[in-house]
Amino acid sequence: MREEEKKQPSPMKPSLKRALRKRWVFPAVYLMSAAVILAGVLWFQNKNDGKPKKDEYEYNQDVPGTSYNDEESVPVNESVEHVTMPVLDPNTVEIKTPFYDYAASKEEQEAALVFYNNTYHPNRGIDLVMKDGQSFDVTASLSGTVTKAEKDPILGYTVEIDHNNGVVTVYQSLASAEVKEGDAVKQGQVIGKAGQSQFNQEAGTHVHFEIRKDGKPVNPLDYVDKPVTTLTESNDDNATKQNEQQTTDDQSQSGEQQTEENNTNQDSSYSKPDSSIGMAKA
Repeated sequence: MREEEKKQPSPMKPSLKRALRKRWVFPAVYLMSAAVILAGVLWFQNKNDGKPKKDEYEYNQDVPGTSYNDEESVPVNESVEHVTMPVLDPNTVEIKTPFYDYAASKEEQEAALVFYNNTYHPNRGIDLVMKDGQSFDVTASLSGTVTKAEKDPILGYTVEIDHNNGVVTVYQSLASAEVKEGDAVKQGQVIGKAGQSQFNQEAGTHVHFEIRKDGKPVNPLDYVDKPVTTLTESNDDNATKQNEQQTTDDQSQSGEQQTEENNTNQDSSYSKPDSSIGMAKA
């Protein structure tokens, strides 16, 4: 009887059963987790398929050849420079001789005349001086390419910078020039030192600053602190008005001179400065 009892298989221990069950539980959990993660990834990719990310879209707008419509991209974030005074600190300078405006009053026009070689010349720019009378660094009003850098016996060192679209800035009466023809300059870069010139000796140590559009001078104060695009868009109308006003003034001056010649009783000891206006040397 005892031998038969010994031959019967003994029941499996509970601890062994639990071990066998755990052997299959963990792989199953891993497989299920992997399946859930994979399903989530596929769902997310399908949801965003064909829609570029915000950062990627903005980046591709600035990189030629990477736009999604296969068209040539145009930089939309390119900054437009604002016209600045040609000095490091505008608060340290003042205007000695203003721009001659043909539409201004007689008093304003007389203040904008330069007397040289026994002739009054309309000032085609503005003459800036340091408030303490000292010399100062002259800077580029806009970024561009130097097209002229030379010493003139009457105007002093002269620098001209081309800014494209017909816009040119001119700097005269320089004691020295720190750039040469062909140099690419950045806005605010020092291009020379303010000095003196024979053309406008009354201004002392100064810089003569001009802005020209298609070869015609405009008042720099009308565009300082404004985008350069304002200059290129509005200058045509302003130049036309100035030319019309100049023609009217010239005709009026001719009439006044004829009247003075015919009137022998009029006192001729005084002549208006603007009746003998010459053209300023460019």
